[in-house]
Amino acid sequence: MTMVRGVVSLIGVLVVTSLASWLGVSDRHAESRILAAAAPLPFFYDLYTFRSEDHTTSVVAAVAVPVGGLQRERVDGRVRYRFDVRFVLADTVERVVSRSLDSVFVSMPASLPSQHLLHTYVEIQAPPSAATVQQIVVTDATRPGVGQLQQSPFPIADYSGTELMLSDIAFGLPGATTGWTRRGFTVALLPTSQFPESDFDVYYEVYNLPSGNPYETEISIASLDEDAEGAVVRARFQGRSSAGPDGSMGDLLRVESPLSTGRYAVTLTVRDQATGRVASSSRPIEVRGWGRGMTLMPAMSRVNEPGIR
Repeated sequence: MTMVRGVVSLIGVLVVTSLASWLGVSDRHAESRILAAAAPLPFFYDLYTFRSEDHTTSVVAAVAVPVGGLQRERVDGRVRYRFDVRFVLADTVERVVSRSLDSVFVSMPASLPSQHLLHTYVEIQAPPSAATVQQIVVTDATRPGVGQLQQSPFPIADYSGTELMLSDIAFGLPGATTGWTRRGFTVALLPTSQFPESDFDVYYEVYNLPSGNPYETEISIASLDEDAEGAVVRARFQGRSSAGPDGSMGDLLRVESPLSTGRYAVTLTVRDQATGRVASSSRPIEVRGWGRGMTLMPAMSRVNEPGIR
């Protein structure tokens, strides 16, 4: 529901780290690494939100790093790439902070093309808030001082209440056997700005749709480019709700019409045919025709490392 924008070089991040200090969650060791940064590390990311337990919201970050920005390591005759991801959500009014620190690495028999994307995902729970700032720092685990920070305001959706609602729309590569797992589905999450010209998966959740109610889902994909007109894809699916006791259910759709390079708006609309209630969610994506490959690597949590809370 919110596109994430805003890039800050790690050289001179004193204002950002002082925010963490003001909130009482300063990690001096991590801050010293950030402030000593000598070179940027390009990366792409998006955030997706879903209903969680105890009136919190699950926020999932899909992060992708071009291999060309990482240092190669030779280990036992193979090539290894490594990077770390720090993800922070800070409510600037309530002074509540949720965060994680994760490591990602991949070992390959040979070097990858510089534009090959290594993508991963990290997930944290946070209370709904209109005053939250999100911050993601990606650093090269092999070269101290190489990294980049991106941050921006990020209102966290509140999925409580009784009205019919949809989560964010999440996107991934098709046929995933490993990746982010939710409600029995596995999604190889991608940032919305880094789509290949291929089929792709769309994952979404419906809230407060009583079990057994008939419903209809419509998906439409419209071009946002000036030289194109009309919807590229429009399809409808009908079913019967299999929601749990809380009225929530997840669904995974496969879009089997590869999109050409360009910008698009993907819109999902769900109609509860028993009550007439309607909910809709939309998100822009950008298809770049990524031809140099993508590799999904699960992140390994480092929350128990000294200084990380």
